[in-house]
Amino acid sequence: MILCYASGDGLGHLTRLRAVLHTLGVDGPVTVVTASPFAGDPRVTGDWRIVRGTGVTGLAPDEVPEEVIVDAFPAGLKGELIRGDVILPGTKVTHLARLLRWDAYAPMLPADPPRFDRTFVLEPLAPAHEAYLRAVSDEIVPLALTDPPSEPVDVDGWLIVHSGPAAETLELVAYARDMASAEGLRPPMTLVSPQKPDSLAPEVAYLDAYPAWRPGPNVERIVTAAGFNAVRQFAPWRDIHRMLPFPRSLDDQFARAARARREAGDRSRSPRRRPA
Repeated sequence: MILCYASGDGLGHLTRLRAVLHTLGVDGPVTVVTASPFAGDPRVTGDWRIVRGTGVTGLAPDEVPEEVIVDAFPAGLKGELIRGDVILPGTKVTHLARLLRWDAYAPMLPADPPRFDRTFVLEPLAPAHEAYLRAVSDEIVPLALTDPPSEPVDVDGWLIVHSGPAAETLELVAYARDMASAEGLRPPMTLVSPQKPDSLAPEVAYLDAYPAWRPGPNVERIVTAAGFNAVRQFAPWRDIHRMLPFPRSLDDQFARAARARREAGDRSRSPRRRPA
């Protein structure tokens, strides 16, 4: 059994785990410890066994995983993971590293944090963050993720995708509408989100779809926040992807969006680039 520790209450941790397990070719039993309300959606978790909570106390004493995968936060969301928590001798321990606001997270590290047999770096990290992981990891390597196959989300016009709070979703919709107005456009718009906001404008269509990372041929523009999955998954469509970063206590969406825009600009200026 592989035990995945996915701290956090959003959809992003589970989407990232789906991609990691698919990329690594894991086909055995998987148990996921999470507090995410999205863990109850079979479209997201499939046949995973879900243990609700933010610790590992939901496991039976005789449940010893072959491998423990710790997502995003190297010692858990609030520094609750310490060496020895279901991480027994002989258990392989893997960390999935994504961008963190390291100055905010580092003070939460416990005195005896977990060590890792390997750390997969999923995107560029802050220097201090990477230095810490090198000190607690036997091996640190990049990993490019591939999502499980899925059907495209094909809608006419603009596609707005967000799984966060309703207030943020409405702000994204307003951002998209302001952008269209500034460009003199009136495209049809569709919001893809787990829940329809109460005050969504009637002219914006609503769709509950998951996964929603593959736009169909009729999608003219994609509007999202700047979370890890949105920026990664829509990278192939960067020319039509617009991001509105939101503040997070431990994630740095602003740095991620700036990097994506900078990389897109570098590619557009490259003399080797040719029209597709």
